[in-house]
Amino acid sequence: MTAATKTGRLSMRAVWLSDIHLGSKDCRAAYLLDFLQRVECDTLYLLGDIIDFWALRRQFMWPALHYEVLRVIMHKAKNGTRVIYVPGNHDDVMREFVGHHFGPVQILQETSHVTADGRQLLLFHGDVLDTHVQLDFISRHIGDAAYDFLMWVHRWVGRGRRVLGLPYWSLSSYVKNRIGNARAAIAAFEHAALQEAKRRGLDGVVCGHIHQPEIALRDGLLYCNDGDWVESCTALVENHNGVLEILHWSDFYQSVKQLHASSEELVPLPLALRLAQ
Repeated sequence: MTAATKTGRLSMRAVWLSDIHLGSKDCRAAYLLDFLQRVECDTLYLLGDIIDFWALRRQFMWPALHYEVLRVIMHKAKNGTRVIYVPGNHDDVMREFVGHHFGPVQILQETSHVTADGRQLLLFHGDVLDTHVQLDFISRHIGDAAYDFLMWVHRWVGRGRRVLGLPYWSLSSYVKNRIGNARAAIAAFEHAALQEAKRRGLDGVVCGHIHQPEIALRDGLLYCNDGDWVESCTALVENHNGVLEILHWSDFYQSVKQLHASSEELVPLPLALRLAQ
């Protein structure tokens, strides 16, 4: 990870987060809170599925850590960070407020970002591309059921690894990347996103939605997906020179723990992460 300093403090030009799914039992809020407490940025983009209203309608749950994530984001917005929120499909109720401000946070249907080196990128959540990912009815619904089961197993694997003192590992990401239909759907989504950027004459796209972090240059266009905080625990960041990078924060957290254990210059771990261990 080239963006992080020895102490774990980050100074970025822009940060992209999506698919946090606050209100869902699968949200990895402790890792996200650690990231937010360590990063400073000029602009923070929230690209959808920040609050999972679908999950809240099924079963209401709102742990203290989920509230704290929102509190830290609002604190940043009130103290100089430009925060832009683009709702997704799981928080689509917020699309009623597109064009307005929620306190210091601006809500937009989509937007664009110009990097420090002059590349203009289209920003949206990504659910508008679902019609381009052609899956038949049976495959789609079997896929939903299989994904729910996979996330259930994922939670129990995570608990077992914590008990054994093992680092975080995403079973769901591992499985998805080895299923042919899933890989084909991801490739179709990426192609559709790049075609939309090309149609608008832009240099690339940043989105979320499919929980698959990626930075790729395809046919001269830049595709960036910032991932999620359910499976991969990732953020997309731009440094002050315009370099883009995906931070896998669960991996970084493990490195900070090791430094904390071995170095005389200890790196404090936030209370949220100490409680979550």
